[in-house]
Order: sequence, then structure tokens, then C-alpha cells
Amino acid sequence: MTNNVHLQDLRIIPLRFADEVGPGDSLIEKLLAALRKRRLSLRPGDILVLKHKIVSKAEGRLIPLERIKPSMASCAWALRYKLDPRVTQLAVNQSRRIVRRKQGVLITETRHGLICANSGVDVSNVDGGQHALLLPKNPDASAARLHRELKKNLHLSIPVIISDSFGRPWREGLTEAAIGVAGMKPLRDYRGRRDPHGYELHASVDAIADELACAAGLACGKLDRTPACIIRGFAYQAGRGNGRQLLRPAAQDLFR
Repeated sequence: MTNNVHLQDLRIIPLRFADEVGPGDSLIEKLLAALRKRRLSLRPGDILVLKHKIVSKAEGRLIPLERIKPSMASCAWALRYKLDPRVTQLAVNQSRRIVRRKQGVLITETRHGLICANSGVDVSNVDGGQHALLLPKNPDASAARLHRELKKNLHLSIPVIISDSFGRPWREGLTEAAIGVAGMKPLRDYRGRRDPHGYELHASVDAIADELACAAGLACGKLDRTPACIIRGFAYQAGRGNGRQLLRPAAQDLFR
């Protein structure tokens, strides 16, 4: 596909779920039910974006907080900033390394290689604070499994993006980021091409999957059970891509 899509051709279609997702639930069944309710069907060229929370819930990534025994260090940190020490301990447990601790914010590198607050451990939109939710164990594998199930059920190759909300250095507010990708290339490389003025591009590589995740974030609300959406009209590049390709190698990272 070529990159000739104009903004007016792009549609973001939210999919509202009828009820909560629980451990062991079939996301494909819930997605198909949401499509039927809206009298919609997926089309060739569509992209499906899902918030990671429904994936994590379906995969049983819920941890009872009463079972977490925080260390003295986690208790001291949490007490200082009026945090739940059990959530702090879970964040430490799920991390590969602690990147920064400051002003009550714990920035970690997760086992997936993601840099985010509290290793992605979350208690919002779960069950009122009894459990914490972890990121999917392998977001790329989760996306690939959903991609295969859609192909099996609908006979369509629909790319799947699993997204999460991340903060950003030097910028206020949260935006979405793709943590799992299947069925499309997550990056688009413009290097070697020329702009309209004839200048050859040397550094332009767009994080397409992240941009699509952000677009979906405008339609997927945090409070109204719309944890998935269809992006229609975007000319993606099909391929065997994954979310790991969006992680910058340490040797090329100027901030490590």
C-alpha cells in the first residue's frame, strides 16, 4: 500500500463492550459481539487497536494486593509520598531496573524493555483497589494470537495493536504507545526518499504503530467501556512486525 491517505479519509470507530472482561474470557467473542451491536464488520485494510487492560484481564494478569508483602524500602518510599507500598513493591518486582525515583514517581524498565511508570502496574479500572493489573506477559505474542484468531474467524488479515498509556519526559499528560504489534510493520522508514523540495531525508523513521495507538486513544475512553477501536482508511505496510522493533537499542540511546 502507498502512503496516500488524507485525513478526511481516516476513520476511528470505537467498539463499546457490554460488560467487563474477566480472566479466561474470549476477546474475539467480545469483539465480535461489539461489532454486531454496532452493525459493523471488519474490512480488508482495517486495523484493530486494543487497550492492554482487556488483554491483561483476559490473560489473568490480576494480582491480589493482599498477597504482596512490601519490603522496608518500598514501605518507606510509599509512606513518604502516601502511596500503596504493595503497588510499589509490585512495580519493583516487575522491573528489570529502576531508571528514576523522584517526587513519588517510580520510573522503571520493565522485563519487556519498556520505560514507564511503576512497570505498568495499575489499579484503576480493575476492581476498586483489591487487585493490581500487570502488563501482558508478552504483548507481541498476545497481539499475534489475536491476529491469528481474527484470521480464523473472519478470513481477514487484520493487524492488531495493543496499546498502553505512557507519560513522556519533558511533556505533560499521557499519550498512547504500542506495546504489542502483529500483522503490520510498526515503523515507516523515509530515509533515502526526497521531500517536495528535493532534499534527501536522512533521519525520518515514523513510529506508525505509536501514532495509530494515539489516534485510537481519542476514541477509546477510560470511563465508558470502549477498550478497542477500528482504524479504517490508513495505508499501513503489511509484514511480520512486532512491538519490540519500537524499542531503541541501548547503544543508540542518548539518554542512558
